[in-house]
Amino acid sequence: MAFLFQILMTALQIYSWILIIYILMSWFPGARESSFGEVLSRLAEPFLEPFRKIIPPLGMIDISPIVAILVLNFARAGLGELYYIIMGL
Repeated sequence: MAFLFQILMTALQIYSWILIIYILMSWFPGARESSFGEVLSRLAEPFLEPFRKIIPPLGMIDISPIVAILVLNFARAGLGELYYIIMGL
């Protein structure tokens, strides 16, 4: 059980970093059009799309990725609490 929990927590953390890297790539011209950028786009966009539909951009700033990362962090915290409740710690 602990091994599965650790895998899920690590996967959520890695996905958070994928989102952060994908967001930072928007600061560099042509970075998202590279092969690395396209791979990150295929990983990040399906998760970011629902947030972009709900949260409109503020001028030229898109805050939906920030909300998406916060949701992932809340999911990690909730998963951690659930694990500790189940394990009775």
